[in-house]
Amino acid sequence: MSEKPPDEENLANALRRLGENLVQTLQAAWESPERKKLQQEIEEGLNGITQTVERQVEDFKQSPTGQQLKAEIDDLRERVRRGEAEAQLRQELLSALQTINSELEKAAARLRNVASADAPPNESGDKE
Repeated sequence: MSEKPPDEENLANALRRLGENLVQTLQAAWESPERKKLQQEIEEGLNGITQTVERQVEDFKQSPTGQQLKAEIDDLRERVRRGEAEAQLRQELLSALQTINSELEKAAARLRNVASADAPPNESGDKE
């Protein structure tokens, strides 16, 4: 008499065969000419894209716009190295802040004038 009932043995065998069949199927699919052809097409497509992008980048570098951009970047790099960009940025920021503060002060003064004109007179008859 066997230790396992026949149904358990059949189930175990069926599961083992299923695993073997899955492995064989995946291996056959991986080695199939269709998969290899698809992989080759994808690789060729990616190589083509890479070459096109590299060509476009090189064309842009040689164009007047590309040369101007390179010159501006080189100039900015040099100004940053010398500290000029920081000083100019600081001056422009300071000027902008002074303008904003001046306009805010004017607006606050106008609002105070409107508020004092609308306020009731104090006990002495003067406006605050």
